[in-house]
Amino acid sequence: MQRSRWWPAVGLFFLAPFVGEFLLGNQPITAFGSIFLFAPMYGGGAVLIRELARRFGLGWSGIVILAVAYGLAEEGPIDQMLFNPGYLNLDSFAGMAEIPGLQLSLTLLQGTVTLHTIWSICVPIALVEACAPGVQRPWLRRGGLTAVAVVFVVGSTLLGILQALGFHFVASPAQFVVSAVIIVVLIVLAFVIGRRTHRPLAGQVPRPLVVGLTGFAVTSVFWLESVLFPDGVGSEWISASWWFVLFGTATAGIVRWARRGSWTPYHTLALATGALLTYAWAGFAHARELDGTSLPIALAGNTVFALIAIGLAVFARHRLVSQTPS
Repeated sequence: MQRSRWWPAVGLFFLAPFVGEFLLGNQPITAFGSIFLFAPMYGGGAVLIRELARRFGLGWSGIVILAVAYGLAEEGPIDQMLFNPGYLNLDSFAGMAEIPGLQLSLTLLQGTVTLHTIWSICVPIALVEACAPGVQRPWLRRGGLTAVAVVFVVGSTLLGILQALGFHFVASPAQFVVSAVIIVVLIVLAFVIGRRTHRPLAGQVPRPLVVGLTGFAVTSVFWLESVLFPDGVGSEWISASWWFVLFGTATAGIVRWARRGSWTPYHTLALATGALLTYAWAGFAHARELDGTSLPIALAGNTVFALIAIGLAVFARHRLVSQTPS
């Protein structure tokens, strides 16, 4: 019984960086040992969000909002990618859809926060919860949760220091303050909205397969943005506007489905699996651009990562079936 309380947390601790860095193709299989470097921030953040949500009765709406806060924290105050043009080898953010006064690209903000919200946090949580019995219960006691919080803070702080030293860049006080205020507002909003209960809506939900295909289609369209909107005059603002249309429509539809009484954990897992498969194919495109890694090794590594991801999704569904009363 004790083991069932901590093994899902350990699984999530390592699954979050696996999906966020390796399945996406940002890291080659030859650097798989670096998962221990990424885990304190990625995994620590995912476990903290999941545990806080289940301890305080937050639903998936609360988890998603906390995931947005995490994404902004990682790419803002921690590694400062959102503020540092040199991070992406760009001379400047000129020509990009810029948020006035913050020297911040709106499209870059949309992209990075979307990646972390969906894939770094929500998809790993959904997969591990499907594998673990009693998904609504906290996995860790207070001591364990405190330990994870310390690991997350220390790991994130060290990463932030290394990034600042490596890039010789520190964001402006205004950028730090504004991003910190937004993160705090998001956390408060997660606890306000996440604890609200709604009367289940009438009506049927599409089969889990349809929900999963919908998740795959929406997230794949997101990844095909550069094909849909090639570089050109005004393309950044068109892309930014399209992001609101795509995810605004998708969110409204999924929320309406999820509020229906016929929504089940199978639908949640299917949605997460659809997004997971998008990362599996997108990872091959990223792997082709890895510096210092030959193309055969890069593609072979992502083949292994994709097979692991698919195997995990299959195992999660098997576990879900075995836990469902007949």
